[in-house]
Amino acid sequence: MKKVAIFAKVHDPRCQGVANELISWLQERKCVPLVESHLARHIGSNLGFPDEEIREEAALVVVLGGDGTLISVARLFSGRQVPIVGVNLGSLGFLTEITVDELYPVLEGCLDTSPGITERMMLDVTVTRGEREIASCQVLNDAVINKGAIARIIDLEARVDGLFLTTFKADGLIISTPTGSTGYSLSAGGPIVQPLMNCVLITPICPHTLTNRPIVISDQAVVRIVVKSSFDEMVYLTLDGQVGVELQEGDCIEVKRAETTTAIVTSSQKDYFAVLRTKLKWGER
Repeated sequence: MKKVAIFAKVHDPRCQGVANELISWLQERKCVPLVESHLARHIGSNLGFPDEEIREEAALVVVLGGDGTLISVARLFSGRQVPIVGVNLGSLGFLTEITVDELYPVLEGCLDTSPGITERMMLDVTVTRGEREIASCQVLNDAVINKGAIARIIDLEARVDGLFLTTFKADGLIISTPTGSTGYSLSAGGPIVQPLMNCVLITPICPHTLTNRPIVISDQAVVRIVVKSSFDEMVYLTLDGQVGVELQEGDCIEVKRAETTTAIVTSSQKDYFAVLRTKLKWGER
């Protein structure tokens, strides 16, 4: 009996119907639905489980929602290599590329054979203050350092493998995976990178020096950013756009490739470039 975790964007009005139908479909096939507890309360199900138990027991994960929901689930399952089926309930996502109509054929393939999977690299992010580690996290998309509401440039000293890169004078800095290249990094002028490439992107946000451009480095490199500014307003590290850490002058942020990856089940109906064309409306007038 295969245990299948179900997560969803519970505030989406389509979530309840799709989730209940999915639970029934799994039970008919002798699978055990492990429904995330918040979702279970939302749909009135008694099959709710805590995240910790789901992480340990699930052999397959279905995410109903958008890319943000899938990214949070990817962090929960980091290190477990459990295949994730990302189902978009609205507009096509870069990660949630499977439609509701494709869901059950894809699940049949996952249960009966080996599904098509892409392994997406993740980043280990660690923050130290003095000699003390104050935060650590694995991210699928990006780590972003940015300032508070006051319009003041911050100074961020960047080193790659111990070699001085530059001191960015900017509104902030984005360090992203290839998967994250189509997120905040793209909005800040960074390149689009095929998600299966092995590299790390460093993209400044509104740099004071116009010649500070995005740079792509090896995935084997270790990036260290030290907050050098003396500032009165807050500066934050945001992880995957969902976890925040308040920074102080002198804090060091270390970013390197994680040993584990996120396994995402792919759709046989579309490829990465088709997703790009659809999401970015290429070719339209």
